[in-house]
Amino acid sequence: MKPIVQISLDLVNIKEAIETAHMALRAGVDWLEAGTPLILAEGLHGIRALRREFPNTPIVADLKTMDGGYLEAEMMAGAGATHVVVMARAHEETIRCVVKAGRDFGVQVMGDNMVCPNMIEGAKRLEDLGCDFVIHHIGYDERRGIAARGLRMPSPLDQLREVCEAVKIPVQAVGGLSLEQAILCPSYGAPLVVLGAPLTIDADSFRTADGNLESSLRMICDAIHSASCSK
Repeated sequence: MKPIVQISLDLVNIKEAIETAHMALRAGVDWLEAGTPLILAEGLHGIRALRREFPNTPIVADLKTMDGGYLEAEMMAGAGATHVVVMARAHEETIRCVVKAGRDFGVQVMGDNMVCPNMIEGAKRLEDLGCDFVIHHIGYDERRGIAARGLRMPSPLDQLREVCEAVKIPVQAVGGLSLEQAILCPSYGAPLVVLGAPLTIDADSFRTADGNLESSLRMICDAIHSASCSK
């Protein structure tokens, strides 16, 4: 699978999300993600607005579903999402419901292994239950809390190679990646590269990062798209 670049629109209003998405697509981003902050702030209106503005672009709805799986996936699909996210820590029936809704409504399912006691087993569980992709994810609070105590901040790269080797479906690494780390993901076997905080979104204010973001994004996209995936 050729590397794909996804931008996480972890913003809290539709206007800024659309402006950032236009800039990202000009820079070479392939997929848009309606981040959890955007879904919390704008709900289905945010998904619909992105779909109206970008009729042909894949849109990931990062709802982090834990229950009510069929209904939540159906609602996101109806609003225009092409991908939905369910958590590995959800009950297996919830994951099955999201997968069934994905098949019924033509959306793909991304399973997120965040806070699994065993991240590799969590990824395998998601694949076994029918997910189309695995998101190998170190959470925002976990990273920042551990770093605030003066300890080494965990990275999704710590076990990324092992996760990629454990499953046959494509893997995406999420969680505070630096520019250099994001570009390395395909070499670990993870072809789906997500760009969010701190690369494109200010991790404290949940606003688009300052600086020449479009130029930086173009450089990142070029590097990732030219990379070869080891899987």
